[in-house]
Amino acid sequence: MGRVKIRELGLEIGSLPVGKKNCITDVKGVQVGHVTLKYPEENEEFVCTGVTAIIPHAGNIFRENVAAASYVFNGFGKTTGLVQINELGRLESPIMLTNTFGVPAVTQGTLQYLLEQNPEIGDTTGTVNIVVGECNDSYLNSIRSLPVLPQHARKAIDNASSGRVEEGAVGAGAGMVCFDYKGGIGCSSRIISIEGAEKKYTIGCLVLSNFGKQEELWNYSSYSKKVKTSHSQEPVVESDGSIIMVLATDAPLNERQLQRVAKRCGIGLGRTGSHMSHGSGDIVIAFSTAQVFDHFSNDCTEQVIQLRDDKSVMNSLFTAAAEATEEAIYNSLSNAKTTRGRKGREVKEIPYCLLDENMLINHQK
Repeated sequence: MGRVKIRELGLEIGSLPVGKKNCITDVKGVQVGHVTLKYPEENEEFVCTGVTAIIPHAGNIFRENVAAASYVFNGFGKTTGLVQINELGRLESPIMLTNTFGVPAVTQGTLQYLLEQNPEIGDTTGTVNIVVGECNDSYLNSIRSLPVLPQHARKAIDNASSGRVEEGAVGAGAGMVCFDYKGGIGCSSRIISIEGAEKKYTIGCLVLSNFGKQEELWNYSSYSKKVKTSHSQEPVVESDGSIIMVLATDAPLNERQLQRVAKRCGIGLGRTGSHMSHGSGDIVIAFSTAQVFDHFSNDCTEQVIQLRDDKSVMNSLFTAAAEATEEAIYNSLSNAKTTRGRKGREVKEIPYCLLDENMLINHQK
């Protein structure tokens, strides 16, 4: 049997129902694409990396912006575009993910894509804000050889679809390590009902997981220590690692509300065992597809539709963000396969029994 999502193992997180695909693409219009790079180089070097693109809707993203926000739990990261997102509350590019040294090339490739679509950028209108998140995959990937090129960003965007997202050691997640096991891309989603109304909202999360030590996953439980002898392996990464969490929803939220919801991703992250280390970049990028905002308009005002903060649906969104983030992290582990990389290094896939045991430990009543 191939690697699968945790729900296919009979393991469930939280109480809210999941979407049909249990992916970020359950949010209508959202698309995800990957480019995975894996090949040997000279002197025991090995390329094991890639690019992942998250497209908020099928239209022209620069001309039709969506509300967006970001939240940084621990800022040991090299992302681009977050300053303007939090200043203006709008997303005008795909959200791109890659390795740390791939950020410049991915930014360039995404910029070229948007320039081709929009000849007015940098001419009759202003510039464009490219959003790129990263994690350090240098344990498995020969990051110094700079294998990620601008065309890989373009290809990831071209590969994007609204289908079930490929997870695990793919795209930007090809070389990532989570809790000393193979990590990478993971997804999950939740459906939120409004009391007394037929309307339902979807929230989806995609993570790039590259953080944590085995003992954090096991949470130092006396029960989990009993299984260490048969399933533990030597710690594989010296650095503290990072995680990028991308949150999408069709609920009508403004940028302030999106940041409130984004903060709850930290609850899901913490439930897996993370304490957000000194050298960890723990970052959320959130957006809503409920409304698009024209880049070009002669009007001095615009109408924004948003949920009221004091209604119970906001609490449901908070719960959904926490649950979807936690499950997405576990899915990044459960879908990832054992991977070999540079200098003959190998990071093993996590045994499913450990996920079962850890979830039972962390969710005891």
